[in-house]
Amino acid sequence: MYVKKLSGELVLFDETSLKGSLLRSGADTEQIDSILLAINDMFYDGISTGEMYEKAFSLLKEMKHSYAARYSLKRALRDLGPEGYYFEKWVAKLFQAQGFHAVSGESLQGEAVKHEIDVVAAKEDRLILCECKFRNDVDAKISVTTPMYFLSRFNDLKNLNFDYFGKILQPTGAYMVTNAFLTSDCIAFAEKYDIQMISWDYPERLNIKQLVDDYKFYPVTCLTSLIHEERKILLEKNCILIRDIVSNPVLLDHFKFNQDRKKIIYQEAKDLIE
Repeated sequence: MYVKKLSGELVLFDETSLKGSLLRSGADTEQIDSILLAINDMFYDGISTGEMYEKAFSLLKEMKHSYAARYSLKRALRDLGPEGYYFEKWVAKLFQAQGFHAVSGESLQGEAVKHEIDVVAAKEDRLILCECKFRNDVDAKISVTTPMYFLSRFNDLKNLNFDYFGKILQPTGAYMVTNAFLTSDCIAFAEKYDIQMISWDYPERLNIKQLVDDYKFYPVTCLTSLIHEERKILLEKNCILIRDIVSNPVLLDHFKFNQDRKKIIYQEAKDLIE
């Protein structure tokens, strides 16, 4: 049986892959088997991956909001758009969670020209310059031209001193972080020229999926108990992470929620980071 991707491409249905994504939701084996059974009942040759996703998402949400929230991580990261401004803030916070000082949206003068750097992070004597590549397309891939361009910018900056977080430091590392996929040429170039790449599924261990699980770094756009406009307001209030709501529930006072609605939202947020 074949399924149709968003691009229109037909690919063989892989139940193992679907089951793996369902397992990451936190649902148990029995619950996942019931979802797979329901999807199999509606299955037809050429069914869209979007239709399958919506069915699985709906069933997970009926079981527990936090299951659906974990399952929707890839979509939630795209909802940090459309421009990627909040994705850059999310990446800065990810560096901070790993013991770095980090800021987003910096402008640095190179030897030749000025450069807009999405995230600057420092830890001990390390100064990391990070390029964030945000994509709205679910199947988007970053091509080799992107790290090529970033390498030229990094080379224009790497021999200079910069004052960050109370220290004078030279850039020691180049990172690229994206919510998309990477082409094989992109990976090969980055490995050759020592650009640290982090994408949706690369590298095998420290990719975005794994980092989010390890650090409980779910963006507020994961919350299924909020509508799109409410999630957008939280982002505008610089509430980027679900853990921000758990540590500071007063953030929900920006809305005229009754106590029952607040309790539902808070419980979903708490379930996600425990």
